[in-house]
Amino acid sequence: MSSSPLSKKRRVSGSETKTGSHCSSSNSVRTELSHTPANGMAKNGNDAEIDEGLYSRQLYVLGHDAMKRMQSSNVLISGLRGLGVEIAKNVILGGVKSVTLHDQGVAEWKDLSSQFYLREEDLGKNRAEVSQLRLAELNSYVPVTSFTGALTNEYLTKFQVVVLTNSSLDEQICIGDFCHSNGIKLIVADTRGLFGQLFCDFGEEMTVFDTNGEQPLSAMISMITKDSAGVVTCLDEARHGFESGDFVTFTEVQGMTELNGCDPIEIKTLGPYTFSICDTSSFSDYVRGGIVTQVKMPKKVAFKSLSSSMAEPEFLLTDFAKFDRPGQLHMGFQALHAFEKKHSRLPKPWSQSDADELVALAEEANAAQTGSAKQEQLDQAIIKKLSCMAAGDLAPINAFIGGLAAQEVLKACTGKFMPIMQWLYFDAVECLPEAEDAVLTEEECAPRNCRYDGQIAVFGSKLQELLAKQRYFLVGAGAIGCELLKNFAMMGLASGEGEVIVTDMDTIEKSNLNRQFLFRPWDVTKMKSETAAAAVKLMNPSVRITGHQNRVGSDTEKVYDDEFFESLDGVANALDNVDARMYMDRRCVYYRKPLLESGTLGTKGNVQVVIPFLTESYSSSQDPPEKSIPICTLKNFPNAIEHTLQWARDEFEGLFKQPVENALQYLTDPKFMERTLKLPGAQPLEVVEAVYKSLVTDYPHSWEDCVAWARNHWQCQYNNNIRQLLHNFPPDQLTSSGAPFWSGPKRCPHPLEFSTNNDLHMDYIMAAANLLAQSYGLPGSTERSALTKLLQDIKVPEFIPKSGVKIHVSDQELQSANASIDDSRLEELKAQLPSTEAASQFKLCSIDFEKDDDTNFHMDFIVAASNLRAENYDIPPADRHKSKLIAGKIIPAIATTTAAVVGLVCLELLKIIQGHTKLESYKNGFMNLALPFFAFSEPIAAPKHKYYEIDWTLWDRFEVKGIQSNGEEMTLRQFLDYFKNEHKLEITMLSQGVSMLYSFFMPAAKLKERLDLPMTEIVTKVSKKKLGKHVKALVFELCCNDETEEDVEVPYVRYTIR
Repeated sequence: MSSSPLSKKRRVSGSETKTGSHCSSSNSVRTELSHTPANGMAKNGNDAEIDEGLYSRQLYVLGHDAMKRMQSSNVLISGLRGLGVEIAKNVILGGVKSVTLHDQGVAEWKDLSSQFYLREEDLGKNRAEVSQLRLAELNSYVPVTSFTGALTNEYLTKFQVVVLTNSSLDEQICIGDFCHSNGIKLIVADTRGLFGQLFCDFGEEMTVFDTNGEQPLSAMISMITKDSAGVVTCLDEARHGFESGDFVTFTEVQGMTELNGCDPIEIKTLGPYTFSICDTSSFSDYVRGGIVTQVKMPKKVAFKSLSSSMAEPEFLLTDFAKFDRPGQLHMGFQALHAFEKKHSRLPKPWSQSDADELVALAEEANAAQTGSAKQEQLDQAIIKKLSCMAAGDLAPINAFIGGLAAQEVLKACTGKFMPIMQWLYFDAVECLPEAEDAVLTEEECAPRNCRYDGQIAVFGSKLQELLAKQRYFLVGAGAIGCELLKNFAMMGLASGEGEVIVTDMDTIEKSNLNRQFLFRPWDVTKMKSETAAAAVKLMNPSVRITGHQNRVGSDTEKVYDDEFFESLDGVANALDNVDARMYMDRRCVYYRKPLLESGTLGTKGNVQVVIPFLTESYSSSQDPPEKSIPICTLKNFPNAIEHTLQWARDEFEGLFKQPVENALQYLTDPKFMERTLKLPGAQPLEVVEAVYKSLVTDYPHSWEDCVAWARNHWQCQYNNNIRQLLHNFPPDQLTSSGAPFWSGPKRCPHPLEFSTNNDLHMDYIMAAANLLAQSYGLPGSTERSALTKLLQDIKVPEFIPKSGVKIHVSDQELQSANASIDDSRLEELKAQLPSTEAASQFKLCSIDFEKDDDTNFHMDFIVAASNLRAENYDIPPADRHKSKLIAGKIIPAIATTTAAVVGLVCLELLKIIQGHTKLESYKNGFMNLALPFFAFSEPIAAPKHKYYEIDWTLWDRFEVKGIQSNGEEMTLRQFLDYFKNEHKLEITMLSQGVSMLYSFFMPAAKLKERLDLPMTEIVTKVSKKKLGKHVKALVFELCCNDETEEDVEVPYVRYTIR
């Protein structure tokens, strides 16, 4: 389970997240072995092919060009404490040419609070040398070396990018000046307790090839005027989405052909459907058609050196509520460097005298400023907080700043996305105790020579005890799950009597290794949850983690029952689909447990915190539904590759999954026929015909039969059906209003002629025939020359388009067409079906689509089927990589975003565990690292409702004890009376789940029968399901009237039965 919907709808059905056999991942490693070492990864080099099996999800974020540029960059990371190791981990996973780890210091207790590759037995050893072995395992394409000497100018020239994480200001300025004048890109990153700092200098002229990472937009054109600034009008199907200053080019314009393939033209938007371009007055007259497409233009960006940026800083705001904070912290961090230079140590945790001295040093530094860095007035309170926690080292802050810094390294190597210009400051002081008078003491926060010293320095030892006792449920052990577990281990969550229960029903696949950093190549095919739990125990042996392999949902409620949820302190979601998120959200609302929700999509990430009785829940807000493609567009009028890919996916399901499933049900389920005949409209005939075809007419007995079927199906789809469509609507057809029928979104198709010399045609036959063979338990073949021979002997029936065939032009027309059902045909088919006694002679097997296995012919079929149809309609084809993204509904993902998002989640966790009660203490966050953009807001309060004078929110409910004092259970009559007498509410309707238990319009006889039955008996009777022994309470939904007969909204009922 990896990531997210930013928009919650990104991937809806649970079935999309994981399909196909679970053995496929072993194949994906096997296919690499022919030319790579035994672990399925290979060595690097500039001409190295990109391993799509490993980098698949990241390639959808960065693209092949950026990945290739990355593979020629050598990166130096100096300082291997918690922040340095986080940056190194993300950069190595990203796939640069090489990474060198530099550190002259040895591991100390305070490093262990966030340096996840140092263990207690490593104390006293060099941090870079110890970390090198563990970091090198992350990606065998990236050589990782350690260096413990001094950073001389000569040494620095080996690198394209230098990252400093644990350097003095003098060293930063000295190295910064050298890098700036020698074209080496520099990043400075630093964290102090709850504060973080990031600085980028990528030279005086850097080219950014893609500023936002979004797909180029395109739109269909309805008109272009001849003018000094020609006005382009787009079809009013959808807004064009362009902005003034964008560049565009044109294709398929009829008439004004001068625009086709033109150099990019800058536009000015005039409205949602119109924009102006260059002078078109001398061009030919516009006739019709045309597609306008946005062109990404490279942008030049200039950076100042660190020394000149100190005095004239440019800040990127992370939180608009802290508008003046960056300038204050700019002074504060300078004061910290001055303090360290003077005393050779950092200010002591929560020492008031050191804090006062730091304020004085900051005042001094501010007074000496001449540039824009000078602050009118220093915020002494914030500088004091910086001093009090400067010695602290927190895993979540390192995760956040480390994720951002690593993304900047990738930007420096590739020119993909807009860099941070040039300073970013971040703080999370809301994590400190809420009470104004709560002041931590020096002795509470003094080092104890334990692995949590870096955290105790900020929060004191009491929070550490609280953390150790927590019981948390983590749902998902994918990318977000792995990062959460690492942070939990570093923070000491459940390191005492507590426990973290992590569940994930997935196994590890090769494509996971690029961001789910707890897994290694040799873990492929193992269970995620168990592997992740074992990996994290090595990071902190005292953390108690239990791995489960259950999917969360109604079918596991006997495992995750009342007792389980009531014992929890909270839940963290690490899911990749909306349905499971909504389900966990409902459970958390019902059991009143805090929920930490997060997700990522490429460089975008979001965090939402759900707090009982305080905030709204995850399900309170919903994204608009995704636009679905109209059926008629898919069937007859595609105009984009997305349409042909969806058509190919539907073909796959309709050829190799659905018919075989129906045939299997017919053979094995005695009630199948009865159920089918009850279906509406023409469906019974369609299903029975499909079963008849599967078991009689299309039933193949050999590989030759499969090839013949595939060849005939090709003819049908890419020639005959297109000819029939053109027979109904000839290319020159006009509509009733006299306009050409084939115009605008309707592209006029042409039939294809089959040839064994055409690779795409052969790919299709090979994939389709093999898939059909698989579904009938027959052996397949990959011999192309033998296939060519077979095809030469196949006779394809001559097709003549028929008159009187109805083709629907729109979905409205399709819906209003009533299909008449031919009963005699249905009876005839039923009589000809083989008897179900013969079930054993059929070796049928339905095929579940699995996109990540390159040996199973699934993507081969999709790519060929889609691109052949695209050729029918003159739509530009898509390569396998792009086809897999769209057809497989893949969520693009990269380790940097995941690390940063999870850092923010764990800051919210710290607030929850301390029991923060103010809404403004919590932060929901959204980020897009490509832009870069950050937005934080306080969560939305739970909306209030009212009946009589009683206020209530989604967290409230009526508690009703089902078993009365006499030991008898309440009847429906007593339940209705209870609400009338106790709450002055007259129940008009009462339901449990989808079962209606009572309504005011119920027939009198039914009502009489139910009134004196116990509530649970009515539930089992109506739902036709027994109540499990694990069910302690039922949830009833009510519709009520108050005493004035007005309808009132009321909370739900929790009806306790055990």
